[in-house]
Amino acid sequence: MSDASGQSKRPVTLEPNYDEAFGLTAEEVRAFLLKHPDFFANNPDILERLVIPHEEKGAVSLVERQSEQLRKKVRQLNYKLNQLIGVAKQNEKIYRVYTDLNVELLRCKSVSEIQYKLESVLQERLNLHSVVLQLFKGPHAMQELQRRLIIEKRFKDSTFFFGRLSQHERQVIFGEETAESAALILLGDNHDMGILAVGSDDASHFTPDMDTLLLKQLQEVLNITMPGMLGY
Repeated sequence: MSDASGQSKRPVTLEPNYDEAFGLTAEEVRAFLLKHPDFFANNPDILERLVIPHEEKGAVSLVERQSEQLRKKVRQLNYKLNQLIGVAKQNEKIYRVYTDLNVELLRCKSVSEIQYKLESVLQERLNLHSVVLQLFKGPHAMQELQRRLIIEKRFKDSTFFFGRLSQHERQVIFGEETAESAALILLGDNHDMGILAVGSDDASHFTPDMDTLLLKQLQEVLNITMPGMLGY
């Protein structure tokens, strides 16, 4: 079939052997099209004749191929958007849990009540496996040597530690409770009040790159409420 100028309007199939057919390499064609992005806009007749090999359909037009790629990108963007929405909802849930917990802690009258609130909220609402309040003072205080070793090893540059503990450290802090990974919070303005330890049965739950904002707020609340109860 020919157009008004007498030229054939056979479809042009995009194949890799440009150099054999036209004396051009694929790289040269690609460079030309990138340099002239309006080429097909100025030559719509060529755009209509282009067909691209397709694994399922045999050959499709360039426009159809572009539409298919756009639909694929839209699906990918929707998937990523749904992931972000899920993360945002989870973050909102965690924020509400810590906000409610801080309010309840401010109403506590004793250390045992604080321990109960920490356990009930963090275990029941965040599904964390172990919550332990290790104090440095009192009848059940951590031994001074063990306390010094843990502080020197895990709190060198921060009052927070996230990650995996040695078997001995797990035994000292959590006893028989499971803690494949842990979050440790050093308490007291002078770091002399105790350690709040939260353990998970998931080894990847607590990692060194975790954000400390919510736990820092919890730390500040405990540093306000507990000293008077412990006689500091």
